Amino acid sequence: MWASVGLLGLALKTIPLGTAYAIWTGIGSVGTALFGIYLFGESASPIRIICIGLIVAGVIGLRLYS
Repeated sequence: MWASVGLLGLALKTIPLGTAYAIWTGIGSVGTALFGIYLFGESASPIRIICIGLIVAGVIGLRLYS
């Protein structure tokens, strides 16, 4: 947790707060969903994978256009 917050602080030196926070939470959301699928056998339905992909696309878009 400390490393995550520390890296967020480091990112704030080069990108705006709103963008950094959105990327930080997006990475956390995608990571949590993927670990749930992998470790706990949660559903990996196509619609769920598409939604995870949309989050990733949003994070990439925010980073590219900030």
